[in-house]
Amino acid sequence: MLEYVGVRVRDLDRARRFYTDGLGLRVEKSGRMAAGGVWLELRDPDSGSRLELNYYPGDIPYRPGDELDHLGFRVDDLDAVAARLVSLGARMEIPPFVEGRTRLAFLSDPDGIWIELFEAVEDEETPASRVPR
Repeated sequence: MLEYVGVRVRDLDRARRFYTDGLGLRVEKSGRMAAGGVWLELRDPDSGSRLELNYYPGDIPYRPGDELDHLGFRVDDLDAVAARLVSLGARMEIPPFVEGRTRLAFLSDPDGIWIELFEAVEDEETPASRVPR
């Protein structure tokens, strides 16, 4: 299920103001990535649609074409979906890892667009191999 679209921004405060003051989205959540980046989850109060703003530290260059960061899909069986996508031409970019109570993996589609797959972790005993996002 498509849950949200993640876009990379150059200035997090400017982007937050643009989407909240300009388009009426509301900040729902925020957090830090293992790689040191920051994300904000915005929600449209009417449709419920979500937009994730991703800001990465200055030492990770921003290049034209980096604006679409990734598409985020919630899945019930991350391994099965990842295997199916690989069989359809996707490339595993960041293998499955656990962050908090979520298991994630990043793949690129045949055109290079990054796809995040994520599922809830039911057992806190799941090994947590941490990989930067």
